[in-house]
Amino acid sequence: MSYGKSVLIIEDDRDIANLVAINLKDLGLSSDFAADGVAGLKKAQNGTFSLIILDLMLPELDGLEVCRGIRKAHPTVPILMLTAKSEELDKVLGLELGADDYVTKPFGIRELMARIKALLRRSDGESNRGTEFTHEVVALGGIVVDFAKRRVTSNGQVVDLTAKEFDLLSLFVRNPGRAFSRSQLLELVWGYQFDGYDHTVNSHINRLRNKIERDPGQPVYLQTVWGVGYRFTDLEDLELHENSGAGKNER
Repeated sequence: MSYGKSVLIIEDDRDIANLVAINLKDLGLSSDFAADGVAGLKKAQNGTFSLIILDLMLPELDGLEVCRGIRKAHPTVPILMLTAKSEELDKVLGLELGADDYVTKPFGIRELMARIKALLRRSDGESNRGTEFTHEVVALGGIVVDFAKRRVTSNGQVVDLTAKEFDLLSLFVRNPGRAFSRSQLLELVWGYQFDGYDHTVNSHINRLRNKIERDPGQPVYLQTVWGVGYRFTDLEDLELHENSGAGKNER
């Protein structure tokens, strides 16, 4: 883990915030702190952080609104949400608004640190699966991914993706036609294996579909493989789609 990185902790429970800060220090990471949503959003908008740890239930401004505000100011900074077990719907909403991952309270500190290290791994310059192809450009149908620039276009239009959205799409386009389970995607993209976090994958898939598909309800690129997980369409399927007339009707 690289030194000199700073993490913003937006958490109204001082004991939890202090515990997280102590363990971040053990990783060589500095931290800043905000105890309410308004102060946290202001610090996030004005500061430069490698990661933001965001509690969902906050005074003044709730975590969902803070997440929305952070994403407008900083589209790619990793956001790790802290949620309670009872906040099932809010977990999904937070992920849909752009959070990269979440941890459910009460959490084990080892699990939390594993999530933090996984989210920071790419920015640290550590090898993530497939990063040996950083100068590659892949085009599949109307989707073009430039790995050096971390830039994606869909039918010629630039698509704004969060860091994890880009990593997820990169894995898919490098392996067209291959079906991945949710647990495989968690391991390959997020860098961990923990049960009960399917929402993380499902919400990122939904967000990607909304950004790259003409009709997210009938996806051409990101397909569900029932009983398995998800796959990115291959060239043969794209050609069949185009020849069927569906592609012509969409133009």
